[in-house]
Amino acid sequence: MQTLLKEKLLQKKLNRFTSIEEEKVLSRKIARILQDIRLKGDLAVRKYTREFDGVELPAKKLKVSEGDINRAFEKVDQPFVSLLKQVQENATAFYKQELQKNYRIKVKESSYIENIYSPLERVGIYIPGGTAPLISTVYMTVIPAKVAGVKEIVICSPPSRETGDIDPHILTVANLLGVKEIYRVGGAQAIGAMAFGTKQIQSVDKIVGPGNQYVSEAKRQVFGFVDIDMVAGPSEVAIIADDTADPDLITCDLLAQSEHFNGVSVLITDSKRIAEAIKKRVETGYIVTVSNMDEAAEASNSIAPEHLQIMTKKPETLLKKIKHAGAIFLGNYTPAAVGDYVAGPSHVLPTGGTARFFSPLSADSFIKRSQVINFTKETLEKYRSNISKITQFEGLLLHGISVEARFQEKTKDKTNEDVHETK
Repeated sequence: MQTLLKEKLLQKKLNRFTSIEEEKVLSRKIARILQDIRLKGDLAVRKYTREFDGVELPAKKLKVSEGDINRAFEKVDQPFVSLLKQVQENATAFYKQELQKNYRIKVKESSYIENIYSPLERVGIYIPGGTAPLISTVYMTVIPAKVAGVKEIVICSPPSRETGDIDPHILTVANLLGVKEIYRVGGAQAIGAMAFGTKQIQSVDKIVGPGNQYVSEAKRQVFGFVDIDMVAGPSEVAIIADDTADPDLITCDLLAQSEHFNGVSVLITDSKRIAEAIKKRVETGYIVTVSNMDEAAEASNSIAPEHLQIMTKKPETLLKKIKHAGAIFLGNYTPAAVGDYVAGPSHVLPTGGTARFFSPLSADSFIKRSQVINFTKETLEKYRSNISKITQFEGLLLHGISVEARFQEKTKDKTNEDVHETK
């Protein structure tokens, strides 16, 4: 562990952003892939699946069939299936509480303004493949979407180079959660297919889920064609610990983070004893030394970590001073792993300091809002003069006329009257 006296030094060490030249190279590469997907559809999807995943997929094998899912069930132990029930109950209860309700504000008499909330119709979820199947990401993304009321959920996940298929555990969990539309597609080509649509893969309204730098860059580039949850980077954990914390537990939690590719771990402490102990035990990561817990909170807010563990004598007191963090874990018995797997709230969290403005994935992430405005003639009369003044100031005179027209006496068409009388 490297000991740093100031969190600003840590920001430089973390190097959360690649060089401008590296960003340009990656951006151009992903742009070419996405353009290819837009022009050639499934043909391009299969081309990049062959190129990047080493799997030759016939067109009819892009989509996972019902038979494929049934065979996946046969490969999964039944105790594994039962594990899902408690997580689903926790997550569902949590997300139901946050769902927004329609509300109406009376303007005057029978005039009102209103907010109405409705779920997105079709959502795409990206589930990474990698060296191990991220089954937790399936339920951490699907459940909030289901609670929000999304009717059509699509999952894309890369096929294994060895089997040419998606891991049976991913298929089983997705199916148990009611997802019927699953595709053997990964990487930037999956993001492009879900964003633009192909002959086989219908476009979606929003894409969520973690991925590598290629997936993240593809999500960034398709934003605007569709909505996205966030542009995620490597996983992070920061631990604030005082002298009452157990160095053994801190060591375990910091080392756990090293299991993630390019994972970042940071210890923030005002205890010399804790700092020295961790420095000897953990090789990777950083230590920020502070004078007191107020400085610890400032350091954490500066980092804005994805996961923040507070292992102090009074964690809830320190919590009041935390402004920026994806998920916050209080006390010695709440490691980040609790949030990763069983607590209920999604583990899809903002990384790279974006917790300053991004929020964790939630049921609310799958809800959109519409505004309803209902004025009577009397209410419009009340605001008529103000509208006229503003439209004149902005030079949008026809806007003003659209209001004034509603107060003009309608004149009869003389020509039509004369013709009628002649007849």
